This record gives sequence, structure tokens and C-alpha cells, in this order.
Amino acid sequence: MKIKTTLIAVATVLLSNNIANAQMPAELNDLQIAHVAYIADNIDIRYAHLALAISQNPEIHEFANTMIRDHTAVNEQALSLLAKLNAQPQDNFLSQDLQKNASKLIDEMSKLRGKNFDKFYAENELAYHKAVNDLVENSFIPNIENNEVKELFKAGLEIFKVHEGHAEMMVRKVK
Repeated sequence: MKIKTTLIAVATVLLSNNIANAQMPAELNDLQIAHVAYIADNIDIRYAHLALAISQNPEIHEFANTMIRDHTAVNEQALSLLAKLNAQPQDNFLSQDLQKNASKLIDEMSKLRGKNFDKFYAENELAYHKAVNDLVENSFIPNIENNEVKELFKAGLEIFKVHEGHAEMMVRKVK
């Protein structure tokens, strides 16, 4: 149920902003895409820190630590590449809405405990990775102009697809 809720929330963000701002994620420039990815990574890091603080489940902790390690590493690579290119990520409608929705989800998750938290966290991670991976693979990568940025996104997508698989297994285990 939460998987559908999260996917619907992400889809709603994309659709509502397409109408309100007449923008599509595929229309973002490389620096705007970089900002969305950076924000998406930071959101998942925030979710992971919350999981470490609330959950008592060792498997949840292991997954959360992996999220922190991998998303931090990708963000460091992205910031290094931006510095090399002498560029700054650009805030945009999508990164702003992702942050707003993440804050709501964090508030909701922080009220849960035990199996309820673990189930919510696992389902949210699966839905989040599915939605973000789809966005990266089908909207961002085909439209990124800079080859170095494109290669970084391709490498990140490989890692995050593995995360999606781990999240899928975690969902089955915490039911």
C-alpha cells in the first residue's frame, strides 16, 4: 500500500508541476538534473538516518547504512565533477517538490515504531528507488548533454537498481 502511495506522490509531483509550470523532467538542463539527483540522494540519506534512529531490525540497519554510504559517495562524485566543470547545480520545480514531499514522509515515518516503521520504511525505499530509477533512466539520461555527467548518471543508476532489488527483498522480509 505504501509503495503505491509513494509512487502516486512522486507521479503527482511530476504531473502537477507539468501543468503548473509547463515543465517536464526531460526538459530540465544538465545543472537542474544534477540538482534533482543531489536532492534525491540527500532525501534517501535522511530516510536512512531516520531508520537507524528508529528501527531495531538489523536488516533495516544494514540497508540504511548502505544507503548512506552509496548515496554519499555518488553525491561526492557529482560535486567533484561539478567543481571540475566549474558549474553549480540549479534548483528547480522538481527538486523543490521532492524536498517538500520528503519532509511529509519523514514526519509520517517518525511517528511509527517497530514493525510498522520497518514495513513503511522498506516499502517507501522500494517505491522511491523505482520512481527515481525510472526518472533517471527514461527522462534524465537520454537528455543529459554533457558526456561526463551522463556517465556519472549511468554509473549511479546501476548502483541504485541494485538498491531497488535489495529494497524488494527487504519488503518481503518485513511483511
